[in-house]
Amino acid sequence: MVSLQLASTNEPERGSRAMASRTRLFDLTFGLVEDVRAGGALNELDREAFSAEFQVALPYRGLFVWHVGDDEVVGDANQALFVTGGERYRMSHPVAGGYAELIVTPAVSVVEELGHASGGALASHALFRRRSRRVSPSLQAIRAQLLFQALGGANDDVLAAEELVLALLRSALDDDSTRRNPARSTQKLIARTKAYLEAEQAHTVRLADVGNAVGASPVYLTQVFRAVEGVPLHRYLTQLRLARALVELSQADDLTELALDLGFSSHSHFSARFHAAFGTTPSQFRERARGWLRPRRNVTTRLDDGRIEGPRRSG
Repeated sequence: MVSLQLASTNEPERGSRAMASRTRLFDLTFGLVEDVRAGGALNELDREAFSAEFQVALPYRGLFVWHVGDDEVVGDANQALFVTGGERYRMSHPVAGGYAELIVTPAVSVVEELGHASGGALASHALFRRRSRRVSPSLQAIRAQLLFQALGGANDDVLAAEELVLALLRSALDDDSTRRNPARSTQKLIARTKAYLEAEQAHTVRLADVGNAVGASPVYLTQVFRAVEGVPLHRYLTQLRLARALVELSQADDLTELALDLGFSSHSHFSARFHAAFGTTPSQFRERARGWLRPRRNVTTRLDDGRIEGPRRSG
């Protein structure tokens, strides 16, 4: 069955002293979806933790660094993280303000089917070896819809919830790239760059300032960042701002004020970027998000190629 619980668990599996809350959103026949929100002392490593299950983590606010094996993996709103069961890890917090993420713990058989891995080969799957990937705007839209519908109490339509979670996992695991993890020194450079973008996303960001902050020349930084992330710095920053908008819009009455707070130059600039990414305007999405937060019964919500459709079901 699908259940919505607003109380955090007593023994969180992922996280440590930084843990503030862990809320079970959906308990499905093929997996569990939780909302994790955490703080953490700036620049401190949390104590070592352990994940027994394969998981897909989808940060939607803030930034952290996941220290696992020999890798330092940045979690921000543009990333999906792939957790291999049985590994120990630690977390650090280079940016103030904590973070929030959706964590999906699916049945291994579901991940194997969606990721085209079988015969116990999930640990060697490219995404679980690489540990992270940049997500698409369509995945960010599905993530926001799932979060709002869960918080709005949409626990009466099992089939719709299951299809939405599968759409989220399918999008997260749909990656044919063969990129490998960069060298450790490059990982650290990219992590510093992402932390700077996260901390400064509400302000005007200039390439020289980024380079000075992370200790790299603009030429080298832009080359390396694009090679690792597949997009230039300015597009990554815009996607961060738009991901934040997805979370903030339901509470925003003044869209011009929100646009400026997010770092856009004007409401029209924000609206154009938002529509290009998500196929809807900020005001239209705000109404849909508010609708998802107002529970309604016996209505059906549909997704069309990852685009956000109006809420036709409880949400």
